[in-house]
Amino acid sequence: MPRPILATVHTHALHHNLGVARRAVPDARVWAVVKANAYGHGIERVYEGLRAADGFALLDLNEAQRVRELGWRGPILLLEGAFELRDLELCSRLELWHTVHCDEQIDMLAAHKTHTGHRVFLKMNSGMNRLGFTPARYRAAWTRLNALPQVDEISLMTHFSDADGRQGVAAQQAAFAAATADLPGERTVGNSAATLRHPAALAGSDWVRPGIAVYGSAPDFPAHTAAHWGLQPCMTLAAKIIAVQALKTGDSVGYGSTFTAQEPMRIGVVACGYADGYPRTCPSATPVLVDGVRTRTVGRVSMDMITVDLGPVPQAGYGSDATLWGVAANGAVLSIDEVAASAGTVGYELMCALAQRVPVEVAA
Repeated sequence: MPRPILATVHTHALHHNLGVARRAVPDARVWAVVKANAYGHGIERVYEGLRAADGFALLDLNEAQRVRELGWRGPILLLEGAFELRDLELCSRLELWHTVHCDEQIDMLAAHKTHTGHRVFLKMNSGMNRLGFTPARYRAAWTRLNALPQVDEISLMTHFSDADGRQGVAAQQAAFAAATADLPGERTVGNSAATLRHPAALAGSDWVRPGIAVYGSAPDFPAHTAAHWGLQPCMTLAAKIIAVQALKTGDSVGYGSTFTAQEPMRIGVVACGYADGYPRTCPSATPVLVDGVRTRTVGRVSMDMITVDLGPVPQAGYGSDATLWGVAANGAVLSIDEVAASAGTVGYELMCALAQRVPVEVAA
């Protein structure tokens, strides 16, 4: 039989979470962000759950082509735009909208031979200091783009650096509003955190760009949980217990003997390790569900196995279910954010790090 580990992508949860984002800013259209192979879920697997979106936003031309091959005829936005001149040929062929964030991309458009004008999203660096033109240079970039016959329509965009924290979005929103005050074009500024935490600041936005929230992770954990925002987990990683050990007081577990039993205890060995995408940095006491009951890991994460405390689940044994994150068979939920926090990272990374060797199924 196959190794007893499985990741499940929940289509209904994707649809539900997209609705949460839409209701937060009801006057805006919604990009479903599917970059990084839909945050590790798989573009083909999430497509049905996200078809209610108004458009798909991503980075990679190959991923854009995959979305078109699935039958999507609506807008697709390249969030980082073209990387070289020939990329614009595929943008024309696939009817892709694309971001312009630097002079070099304007140069590419000026050199591009096309009979069809491009829809571009001119990005402002309003404080993130990654991509985009500063407010002082933004209008000149818009004027140059607007003069190109290769450009059909210009939309305006920025990205918030602190929508999930105390600083919020006010300063960046003010800078964006001042620099674009009399410029025509649709506007998109809201990521997941801004969409959920600062919907009033997004009034007047034509598009919002929820990413991590669509996949059931809180964009501002631990300040708020996914449940607080009404989000449902879209990925479950589960495996089986493949062995049980009885420890005496003083026995240790795993490499480095980092965990020592303080009393007699039973532990279960779960068929999941860091080669499956479970973080090696998860320490003892990382939460896990066994047969839907919350317990903890003990000892170091190995390449193919983790060990868990069966004390809270005395009936568990060989073949019992272990939910590493997501939804257990009894409906109990273990948030991916909680596991990620234990590992010192964020839910984004766990989703994207799911290993290719893990089989994945799609559940309605």
